Amino acid sequence: MNELLIRGLKVDWGEIAPDSYLRRIEAIQKINALDFHRRVTFFVGENGSGKSTLLEAMAVSAGFNPEGGTYNYRFSTRDSHSELYGAMSLIRSPGRPKWGYFLRAESFYNVATAEEEYSRLGGVPRGYHLKSHGESFLATAQDNFRGGGLYFLDEPEAALSPQRQLTLIVEIARCVKENAQFFIVTHSPILLGIPDAEILSFDGGPIHPVSYEETDSYRITEMFLRGREQLLKRLLEED
Repeated sequence: MNELLIRGLKVDWGEIAPDSYLRRIEAIQKINALDFHRRVTFFVGENGSGKSTLLEAMAVSAGFNPEGGTYNYRFSTRDSHSELYGAMSLIRSPGRPKWGYFLRAESFYNVATAEEEYSRLGGVPRGYHLKSHGESFLATAQDNFRGGGLYFLDEPEAALSPQRQLTLIVEIARCVKENAQFFIVTHSPILLGIPDAEILSFDGGPIHPVSYEETDSYRITEMFLRGREQLLKRLLEED
């Protein structure tokens, strides 16, 4: 099998301001270097644990627009990305990805708008604003996921039904067979089930690998499905 496109990363903390909020994020403040071992790497953890912050920095360091899109997208609605990308060095294999995409749920509307503007200058209009939110998310994946590509996905399940999440798994698996690489932030127990993925947890200190069954997404979903009535009764009585 070909080498991974991104084999790891390093962070030079001398390039980050002493009072930066990055130094207060427990999972990130410990990172000097991080290695990756699989073609699909998941970042999991509680809200605010630093998953999207690291993913964004990696994507920007890899050459993507902070708000998302392909390598060719260059627009800015609001300059809000952290300084982490400037202190980060990605450890790459020789050669460049054949294609790539940075998909983030929070700014997808802006990307879809930019796509309309770019299509007027040439190319095939995709009409993402003419589709439902979920349909446009899935269409983006189907339009842009290719073998040999590099992809950063931030909560792609946000607009997808469970059935469409399964479709997304198929799209990802197809590209992985053709040596694409994915980094995915997710809370979805469905997406986390992709075979042979590496799952990195941002909870409880430094970033560390966990099994599928150890993720909160799996454990809490299983707890809910096995004892929904009792769990809700206890929670609502406490409330």
